[in-house]
Formats: sequence, structure tokens, C-alpha cells
Amino acid sequence: MVKAPGAVPVIEARRLTKRYGKGGAARTILDAASLKVRQGEFVALVGPSGSGKSSLMHILGLLDQPTSGDLMIKGVACSTLRSKEVARLRNREIGFVFQSYNLLPRLTVLHNIELPLVYAGLNKRDRQERALRTLERVGLSDKRGSLPDELSGGEQQRVAIARALAAGPSIILADEPTGALDTHTGEGIIRTMVSLNKAGCTILIVTHDLGIAKQASRVISIRDGRLVSDERVNA
Repeated sequence: MVKAPGAVPVIEARRLTKRYGKGGAARTILDAASLKVRQGEFVALVGPSGSGKSSLMHILGLLDQPTSGDLMIKGVACSTLRSKEVARLRNREIGFVFQSYNLLPRLTVLHNIELPLVYAGLNKRDRQERALRTLERVGLSDKRGSLPDELSGGEQQRVAIARALAAGPSIILADEPTGALDTHTGEGIIRTMVSLNKAGCTILIVTHDLGIAKQASRVISIRDGRLVSDERVNA
């Protein structure tokens, strides 16, 4: 059974704006974007190339800062935090899945998944136990000793999902997670994310593929840096 979204937003963005450059050369990438994501939601952020969706994702994931506007993660006002506090909040509350996997090629699958747990301060035994549990969740327990280049693209992305889950974050942010995969493999990755959401994970996925977006429970459309629609699709 899918858990109902919680009442308190895990993400609350108010009029986020992002500009690059100065004077007449300034470009507005995000224009007063506001949204709330509640615990347990599966949200798809869709829009054409250059619409600002990845820029918004990076700000929501605390990888970048807005030019103006406010962002709260689980009730914490991010603009009030020092850089070390931002890093601590990001590591504790947010897991990332990228199009290019971002696995370290010389580390085994298990050691790749353990990396965020090192930053979280877990000891070796606890890191290994948690990494093995998350590998089991994505169906890759038998690949724990493999190197990334010994895996298929779909398997590498499932390892990346396991790494995102390892520290037990409140939110999973996925930026075009199927973009480097063929259609069949990409469908498998989305099924994995749907399953994780049904188990209670909050997921925000960036995609240009409306077929993928329809697997979410809510679709937010962005164009020219502005959020132009916000619809529930699988309520």
C-alpha cells in the first residue's frame, strides 16, 4: 500500500530565482519558482532542454544556491546555514541519482555504496551491513564485489540508486536517471523507483520524457525558468 503524503513539506521553495551574469548580460535561469514536496510523494519535474529543471534540482539538492528566494528542507531554513551545516544537511537528508551514474571505477559496487556512509561517520561494520541491505533492495546482492565497468548500464544505475538510499535520506533526487539507458532498461529503473516510493521514499525526478513522468503521482512542468503547471496524475 502506498503511504499517504505527510502533512509537513520535506521541501518548501519560495520564489527561487537564479541569475547568471550582470547588467545587460544577465540571464535568468529560474524565475520565482515556488513548490512544496511532502513526505512520500513521487514528483516528476518536466520541461524541454534549457527550461531550468536541472538548475532547480541542483538548488533543491543544496548543490547550488539561488540568487534570491527561500528554501527549507524538513523545516530548516537553508539560507541561515554555514557551508559545513549545508553539507551535513545534504548528506543526512538527500540522496542523488544522476544520468551518468557517477560511480568510482576503481571501487567495487559495495565500496561505492559505502562512500556516503563514510561521510556520515559510520564504522566499517555498520557501513558494510547497510550497504548490503540497500543492494538487496535493488536486487544486486550478487554484484557486491564487481567493478562498475563489469556491470550493464541498468545495473550501474541501480547501484547509484542503492548509494543514494544508503544513508537513509528523506528525499531522493534523480536527474534524468534513464537518459543514458535504452528504453527497456530505463523502464526497469523507473519500476525500481516506483517500488521504492511505495515503500515510503520521497522521490523528485527530472525528466523530459512524459511517459516516465506519468509513473509519478504528481507532475510539475517548467518552461523558461517558470513553473507553469502542477498536476496530480495517479492519485
